[in-house]
Amino acid sequence: MSLNTAVGFFIYNRPDLTEVVFQAIAEAKPKKLFVVSDGPLPEDEEKCQQCKAIIDRVDWSCDVYQRYPEQNVGPRNNVPEGVEWVFSQVDECIFLEDDSLPDQSFFSFCEKLLERYRDDERVMHINGGNFLYNNIPIDESYYFSRYMLTGYGWASWSRAWKHYDLYLQSLPDFEEKKLIVSVFDDPYEQEYWTHIFRRIFSGELISYDFPIFYAGLTQSGLSIMPAVNLVSNLGFRADATHTKSAYERMNLANIPRGSIEKITHPKYVVRHREADRYLFKIYFGPTGAPQYSMPTGLRYYWVALKYKLGLLRSSA
Repeated sequence: MSLNTAVGFFIYNRPDLTEVVFQAIAEAKPKKLFVVSDGPLPEDEEKCQQCKAIIDRVDWSCDVYQRYPEQNVGPRNNVPEGVEWVFSQVDECIFLEDDSLPDQSFFSFCEKLLERYRDDERVMHINGGNFLYNNIPIDESYYFSRYMLTGYGWASWSRAWKHYDLYLQSLPDFEEKKLIVSVFDDPYEQEYWTHIFRRIFSGELISYDFPIFYAGLTQSGLSIMPAVNLVSNLGFRADATHTKSAYERMNLANIPRGSIEKITHPKYVVRHREADRYLFKIYFGPTGAPQYSMPTGLRYYWVALKYKLGLLRSSA
């Protein structure tokens, strides 16, 4: 195949993973490849060069664009700056990190849906991962969600990215207008996300992906979730920035990849509430990833305790 949609590829200091994902990209043969690497720290210089050497092996008809700054700014800034750089040159793009191994159908899935919803402002994001483990039946090839994730491959449009704000500068106004209540009708989720967003706003929590989710919430945006998992995350290991063990994210590492060859579309552009409820439970909420499900704050813990005791009911 030859992929018309541009691919953005984030690399840094893991040449073994970069090689595996690069081979998947090479099989898809995108006509445009945007490669982003943070500036190397002294101890990472050699491995960063090894990763960049892999990119130099592009042997298909492809325009390769490289963003290799000299100074290290860390993933919190490097990733959004890289996405901004990509969207200054193309209107839509498929993004992969060096540990996000896609099934080949992921590329065509994204390309077709980027075209289908190109001018539909309701849809802001396409996810590559699916964590339902067949517990929630999905009749079509994908469903609509409010969750916008990045660790398992994703795609989007420049029209959606324009709402991105790394530092959540609109949060005070968002809270003053009590809009969190309009977005979440579950008191537990209201408390959970209010606390997460406040930690980002204060600088206590360093994150570039939660602001993508926040941007979607502030615009009543929807994301597309594939009915099967299309991307495996290979990065749950000691040299990862956040996911140093599979246990820390409820064994979300190396989820088997499925394939979506023929796309069947949902009849309605409406959020799948049951699927979102399940995703919050296993990925974020009471049983989700420890670094996200147990933030500090007495008010949060009180609501969490009431939730677990059955004094509050989830109605997501």
